[in-house]
Amino acid sequence: MKWAWSLVLLLFALPCAGATPNIIFIMADDLGYGDLGSYGQKVIRTPRLDRMAGEGMRFTQCYAGSTVCAPSRSVLMTGQHAGHTTVRGNTGKGGVKGLGGAGGRVPLHPEDVTVAEVLQEAGYVTGMAGKWGLGEPGTSGEPNAQGFDEWFGYLNQRRAHNHYPDYLWKNREKVPMPANANGAERIYSHDLFTDFAVDFIRRHAKEKFFLYLPYCVPHAKYQLPPGVGEHEGRREWSANERSHAAMVERLDGDVGKILDVLKQREIENETIVFFCSDNGAAERWTGRFDSSGALRGRKRDMTEGGLRTPMLVRWPGVVPAGKVSEAVWYFPDVLPTLAELAGGQVPDGLDGVSVAATLRGGVDERRQRWLYWEFFERGFQQAARWGDWKVIRRKPGAALQLYDLSKDPGEKSDVAAGNPEVVRLLEQKLAEARTNSRSWPSALDR
Repeated sequence: MKWAWSLVLLLFALPCAGATPNIIFIMADDLGYGDLGSYGQKVIRTPRLDRMAGEGMRFTQCYAGSTVCAPSRSVLMTGQHAGHTTVRGNTGKGGVKGLGGAGGRVPLHPEDVTVAEVLQEAGYVTGMAGKWGLGEPGTSGEPNAQGFDEWFGYLNQRRAHNHYPDYLWKNREKVPMPANANGAERIYSHDLFTDFAVDFIRRHAKEKFFLYLPYCVPHAKYQLPPGVGEHEGRREWSANERSHAAMVERLDGDVGKILDVLKQREIENETIVFFCSDNGAAERWTGRFDSSGALRGRKRDMTEGGLRTPMLVRWPGVVPAGKVSEAVWYFPDVLPTLAELAGGQVPDGLDGVSVAATLRGGVDERRQRWLYWEFFERGFQQAARWGDWKVIRRKPGAALQLYDLSKDPGEKSDVAAGNPEVVRLLEQKLAEARTNSRSWPSALDR
C-alpha cells in the first residue's frame, strides 16, 4: 500500500488546472527568434532555457507588440495593439524630455489599465525589475502609478543602453551607483535585476505574486563584466559577437537561477513562467549566429524577423511538457490571459484574447484571427496577419505586400498580384484597424 499512499501525496502536490498561479513574465531585450538552442541556435549555449522548453510549451508563431522597444511594452501592459495603445513609438509629439536627453517621451495615461493593475486588484503582490520605458519621473507613467507595488530599474529606455549606470530607480527614489561614476564599469545592472527577482520571490513565496522581469540584455551596448564568457578566446569573432553570445548565455543562467529559487521554495508547481523577447534581433549576425533564424529582417522591420518572438511557457502539471505549438498569438493577449489565470477582471476595449486554454494544452480554434502592428520611425508602416496571410504596407498609399506564411514563413514571395480578393479585404481591415493619436499622427488620420 505504500505506492498508493505515495500516489495520493503526489496528486495533492500537483497543481489544479483551475488554481490561480504565481506569475513570472521574463522578457529579453533584442533577443532574436533564432538565438535559443530550442529555436535552432547552434553556437550560443542556452541549456536552462532549452530545458524550460522541454518542461513546458514552445510556441513557434508568437509575436511581440511592435518591432521596437517602447510600443511593444505598451502593448504588453495594456492589452491593446499598436494602433490603439497609448505609447506607439519610442518618441512622439508632445510628451516630456526624457532622462536620456531626447524629447517626445509620452507616458502611459492615468486612465490606462495595465496588467499589473488587473493582477494587483485580484490580490497579487506585483513587482518589476529591468527596463520600463513607459513614463519618466513624476509622470502618470511611473511603474508605481501603473500597478506595481515595488520595482527597480531604468525608467528611460535610452539610459538602459548602458549596462553600467551611475544610478537606477527603486520605486520613486533615485539610487546612485558611485562605483559606476565617470564611466567606470564595476556594477552590472543585469546582475542587480536578477538579485531583485530572487529576493522578491523569496519574500513573497507564501503570497500570490506577479513578477515582471524585462531584462536589458542582449541589447547594445555589448558590455559584459571582464573575465566572463567562454567565447573570449574566439579571436576570429568581433568583440561585439563575443559579447552578444556571452550576454545571451548569462541571461540563460539567470533564468535558471529564478527557476531554481522556485524549486527551493517549493512553489514551482504553483508558478507559471513566461519567457520571450520584446522584438526581433537588433543584429542578424548572418553567418555567425543567424539570430533571426530563417525569418526575414530584424528589429525595426515589419517582417517576421522584426516581429516574431521566441515564447516559452512553463507550469509543471498544467502546461504540457515538451509540447511545440503553432498557435498564433501576440502581446495584446497577455493581459486577458493573465487576468483569466489569476481570476481577475478583464478591462473593456482590449484587442487581445485569452490563450489560457491553449497554455493548458487545449486546441487553438482562432487561426483566422486578426493581428495588427504599426510603426512610425521610417514614416508610417502597417502590418497585419489574418489566418496564414501576412500583409505589409511600407508607407501610406503604397501597394500592399502579401505573403502566405503557411508556405513562405521567410516572406520571400509577394503573392498580392495573384490574390486580389484577399488584398481588398486586408486593405479595408488596415483602414479600420487604428484610432487617431495626437502623439503619433499618420496620413490616415481624419
